[in-house]
Amino acid sequence: MNRLTADELRGKYINFFVSRSHTQVQGKSLLPENDPTALFTMAGMHPLVPYLLGEKHPAGNRLVNYQKCIRTSDIDCVGDESHLTFFEMLGNWSLGDYFKDEAIRMSFKFLTSAEYLNIPVEKLGVTVFEGEKGVPRDDESAEIWKKTGIPENRIAYLPRDDNWWGPAGTTGPCGPDSEMFYYTGETPCGPDCKPGCSCGKWLEIWNDVFMQYNKNSQGEYEPLERKCVDTGMGIERTVTVLNGKKSVYDTEIFEPIIAAIEKNGCSYGHNSDTDRSIRIIADHVRSAAFILGDPKAVTPSNVGAGYVLRRLIRRAVRHGRKLKAEGISLSPIAQVVIEIFKGPYPELNENRDLILGELAKEEAKFMETLQKGEHEFEKLLPNLLKDPRRIMSGRLAFKLYDTYGFPIELTEELAGESGMTVNRQEFDEAFKKHQELSRAGSEQLFKGGLGDQGEMAVKYHTATHLLHKALKIVLGEHAAQKGSNITAERLRFDFTHTAPMTEEEIKKTEDIVNEQIKKDLPLFMETMGIEEAKAAGAVALFGEKYEAQVKVYTAGRSPQDYFSKEVCGGPHAESTGSLGIFKIQKEQSSSAGVRRIRAVLC
Repeated sequence: MNRLTADELRGKYINFFVSRSHTQVQGKSLLPENDPTALFTMAGMHPLVPYLLGEKHPAGNRLVNYQKCIRTSDIDCVGDESHLTFFEMLGNWSLGDYFKDEAIRMSFKFLTSAEYLNIPVEKLGVTVFEGEKGVPRDDESAEIWKKTGIPENRIAYLPRDDNWWGPAGTTGPCGPDSEMFYYTGETPCGPDCKPGCSCGKWLEIWNDVFMQYNKNSQGEYEPLERKCVDTGMGIERTVTVLNGKKSVYDTEIFEPIIAAIEKNGCSYGHNSDTDRSIRIIADHVRSAAFILGDPKAVTPSNVGAGYVLRRLIRRAVRHGRKLKAEGISLSPIAQVVIEIFKGPYPELNENRDLILGELAKEEAKFMETLQKGEHEFEKLLPNLLKDPRRIMSGRLAFKLYDTYGFPIELTEELAGESGMTVNRQEFDEAFKKHQELSRAGSEQLFKGGLGDQGEMAVKYHTATHLLHKALKIVLGEHAAQKGSNITAERLRFDFTHTAPMTEEEIKKTEDIVNEQIKKDLPLFMETMGIEEAKAAGAVALFGEKYEAQVKVYTAGRSPQDYFSKEVCGGPHAESTGSLGIFKIQKEQSSSAGVRRIRAVLC
């Protein structure tokens, strides 16, 4: 196998697909635009969902990129051999161009040819969809893999949970996928040990998704005329394989980060508990640095993406305290992260001061939280010690967690120092109930998404353009979009402004938008170069990474006689007259220097 660094792998992958007529496109923000279904970009395909669903991409129908991702569903597994919260995905896409045969053959060539990864064929295995009622087994993919040289005994047929993607909503494009695995062991765990086995000897490194069906409103699967391919390769896992490492944390990606942690007097590679804490700190600081360094950066808070960021930072602080009594400062570790990744992700260096400053502020806040929690525990202690069983109820422990943000692990530690235990089962039950309530609320909040191209979502998308222009007229050119969130029920729009809007300003903004709706202006879409778009007067978001070719949507009598003109991926209504009456429901602060508007169309 060819031993490669992450930078080398990233370069080889891009060059391989560019040489096969793919256009390199920019990776997008960690914070999805106009997608209320997700707090973060969770996969390389996430920003491309509208194009997989039928939107025309300005860069063409063969694309390749690298994308930063955050996924916290397995946060409790972080610290093992392979799980991370932040990771990088390499991806290539066919939007109605090639399909299974060419996609699989290109995947196989990149994996096995001497000039690229040079992985021995005997170390590879694949999985394909086993089929179910209404959808046949994916024998087509299996036969193509056999022709490349993958033997039948290393092709596993797995169910929907393992080898199926989509649809993004209840209906829409979907299809089987085929996953590629590297065999890390020498002997199988048993006679049924095949790719996808949970024994840990098969490590997934790549996935080809074949969108060939449309799920209709009756739940039936109809063949699509326009078939798409979406693929993804994890950089960290692939580098682990190529360099013969057992863990993603043992690669050159993490070595400098772990070395920075070791400067605090701890040693990696000698104690499993210490190693786990070091790995968690390394992963969480890397994740926090990327979230804070994103062009659409959020800061720690108690809601949404800000809450996830706060949890990552505080979890890192807690494990720093486990390694060292007075804790470990995260900022010097983040400095190393910035140096490692500032090449492919220059926004980290551009936002260095923000990253380091917010980390320091959040660390200080958490230390105050810990002191408050410890004080509350001390107030409870006299009554707790009266109980001859020496057991602290889980209900009280959860109160410390829910009210003061005091971690259960520290409650157990303090209880242990006083000769007590915590009823962890009762705490876990209270915590589970809390999660269920939060999840139920999220399900009500997260409707729509990138895949939602329904009539109302499209209307709200168009309304954001009118609102953006109206705010610039009323407040000034500084009122620039900082983010938006759209569902079929409402729009949410964040913009730069330092003071609350007055009632007069809100009314004037509404009137301007409604005036343009009443004019029934047509919407024009043009594809042009980004610099040409700016020269033509199109508004582009500051800090956003745009392709060489972009879509420009104009609301006006013509592309030259217009009210608003913005660089945007769409979709949009055909004319403003179909939107209805625009009404601002709420205007409030979002963060320092950023205001937020919630509005509806009646």
